[in-house]
Amino acid sequence: MNSTTFDADRWDADIPLPEARTNRPTTFMHKVENSIAQGLLALLGRMPIEKAAKRMGGLMVGLGPMLRPVQKRGHDNLSLIYPDMTQAERAAILRGVWRNLGMTVGEFAHVTELAERTTIIHEERLRHYIENDQKAIFFSAHMGNWEAMPATLFASGLKNAIVYRAANNPIVDAEIIKRRSQAISRRQIPKGKRGARDLVKALNEGLSLCMLTDQKLNDGISVPLLGHPAMTTPAAARLALREDIPFVPIQLVREPGSRFVMTVHEPVSIEKTGDIKVDTETLTAAMNEKIGEFILERPDQWLWLHRRWPKKVAG
Repeated sequence: MNSTTFDADRWDADIPLPEARTNRPTTFMHKVENSIAQGLLALLGRMPIEKAAKRMGGLMVGLGPMLRPVQKRGHDNLSLIYPDMTQAERAAILRGVWRNLGMTVGEFAHVTELAERTTIIHEERLRHYIENDQKAIFFSAHMGNWEAMPATLFASGLKNAIVYRAANNPIVDAEIIKRRSQAISRRQIPKGKRGARDLVKALNEGLSLCMLTDQKLNDGISVPLLGHPAMTTPAAARLALREDIPFVPIQLVREPGSRFVMTVHEPVSIEKTGDIKVDTETLTAAMNEKIGEFILERPDQWLWLHRRWPKKVAG
């Protein structure tokens, strides 16, 4: 079933948007970057979403591999997980990664269309949380178009806050926040110390949390991802345990024509010991195991380009 309804009388209409990144002064280059970004989004916005995605996907397939350090990192990561894979096979996966990344950029200019282009599998599970006003923590990874997950959850009527990584450019950060709020909850919480208190506050207000938990966190905890130690945020699992709420994996897969399939999985659970530190590590490992399943199912749609594993492990 497709989620196509955007309520004009939004439940979050009175929630102020977060301030853009403030810990960096605005420079001339920030203004230049913002002008380029604004021009690109305006251009892409005048195209149909499929055309915008196709153009940007093709562009990134051509330009991405020229970023040698990033491309090498992708090869190193793939070599770690698929040691028997040939260089040609790795390159083919990375072409898919670059294409998916470019398409995601193209589709961001049409962020209000993402939910109506997303089919929900096991929607009855999502409706259970909504109709029973039950908060949960929904987690996923940078796969497919990851903006489609919070957009679809919001359009379905889930009252939630999203957790995001602030852009390095404070002007671009403000624009992303504003554009994202057109289709996603206005309750947007930046990662890190700046947003830590807001996570607890949002849960105390009865909101669910929507989080992407697959990126490296230097001050996280080391748990396996695809069989290798990876520094991972423990915050999602810790909050789920302390609040005693469902910890729900969301799988997002890109389909042809800028369409997506979002699967709502059963909550991840563990046998608790009563030791919050031990239980947090165990649940975080279970979270990574689920994310690993998603990655292995569609490796060409995951962001292999970031340094997910330590240098001494990957490369």
